[in-house]
Amino acid sequence: MTTLYENFIDGRFVPADPATAIDVHNPASHVLLARTASATPDEVNAAVDAARRAQPAWERTPAIQRAGHLRAIATKVRQNKERLAEIITREQGKILGLALVEVDFTADYIDYMAEWARRIEGEVLTSDRAGESIFLMRRPIGVTVGILPWNFPFFLIARKMAPALITGNTIVVKPSEETPINAFEFARLVAETELPAGVFNLVGGRGADVGAALCSHPDVGLISFTGSVQTGSTIMQVAGRNLTRVNLELGGKAPAIVLASADLDLAAKAVVDSRIINTGQVCNCAERVYVERAVADEFTEKLRVRMAATRYGDPMVDADLNMGPMVNQIGLDKVAAMVSRAREQGAEVILGGRKADRPAGFHYEPTLITGCTADMEIMRKEIFGPVLPVQVVDSLDEAIALSNDSEYGLTSSIFTQDLNAAMRACRDLRFGETYVNREHFEAMQGFHAGSRKSGIGGADGKHGLYEYTETHVVYMQHG
Repeated sequence: MTTLYENFIDGRFVPADPATAIDVHNPASHVLLARTASATPDEVNAAVDAARRAQPAWERTPAIQRAGHLRAIATKVRQNKERLAEIITREQGKILGLALVEVDFTADYIDYMAEWARRIEGEVLTSDRAGESIFLMRRPIGVTVGILPWNFPFFLIARKMAPALITGNTIVVKPSEETPINAFEFARLVAETELPAGVFNLVGGRGADVGAALCSHPDVGLISFTGSVQTGSTIMQVAGRNLTRVNLELGGKAPAIVLASADLDLAAKAVVDSRIINTGQVCNCAERVYVERAVADEFTEKLRVRMAATRYGDPMVDADLNMGPMVNQIGLDKVAAMVSRAREQGAEVILGGRKADRPAGFHYEPTLITGCTADMEIMRKEIFGPVLPVQVVDSLDEAIALSNDSEYGLTSSIFTQDLNAAMRACRDLRFGETYVNREHFEAMQGFHAGSRKSGIGGADGKHGLYEYTETHVVYMQHG
């Protein structure tokens, strides 16, 4: 019998209507995995209301006690690591090793945010008046909403929930309809802890109805969304009606600059690793390469060899893989169409370039494209698949100019052993992150944020934590 997952509202699971439930399939085999609830308008209102009612008492709970609740959740995650990783692999398609990393990182992230219980700081400011002190304090916003993507669905629960809860907010989470099972399993783990009812709530459903209802709710103080530019823009418009704060992590088109002074083997490994991770379905993946002409042929061959060695398939059948399928038919068709248009525009596909000939699954061949130019769609639009386009440049200045000529501004990288070149790139690249001689992957203590159409605000570290607070300034006259 197929499992039907229920919404988690005010500390309990609410019976789901099978008639409106969402079917979740394995993208590698198309097998039906489970069905998940789709929240009604009344259930969305109930979830927000539960969070609103629970928030004042949660805010008054000492932060160190809030941290204890987070650590209890992290412990539950670790105790169920293998089971959760297998669920993620089955419903999202990432290889099992990466799913295990995601579960580990999620538990570590929750613990990391719990550590901030004694570190949330305000300020004391100097007054212009005698006998007066000015205090700036940080307070929770209230009810927050976390709307999750499908590419790292489990970790993003923590990225939104942990900073919200440690700062005294409550939260309503909506997982992607593509990969909701892991989130409902997370809610089951939360239900096994002593977290007060209403502090964490989870509702399933599609973005067009459940997501829209959450974003338009007048009692929501902050919407944190990770996903596409188009959906982020829509959320901003909806949130604007209530002047609700938004935190948006959107698309990326990360450039990787490879200079003649680079360690080419290191660069090739880092770029390919950054491209095929999660089948290229990562916002900070290396999405385009600019290689200096003097080493272009040699470096391109190193990329080709590494891309050709990429093993892909069904991660639940073969554990020795580098990547699994894409998440759905829409993504597969989009990538295939972009590669086809690149050919039409004059680029050369020297590896891959086709949907894989498999009996099932949304598989696309690891693909390397050369002869690319700045005006091609493949160098300008986000691919979100295992396709790597390469453009030859004549200088660092040209590479930086081409990198910055983008509607996105999330991540970037440079490979060089010339310290001056590396420092100049870090100064002139207009991106939220720049990786030097390493793969694209952020740290939880950093600040993952972009510019332009890559989003508003950011996540992780102290600065990500403070996204979930508002300031309260007190002018105290004394003496």
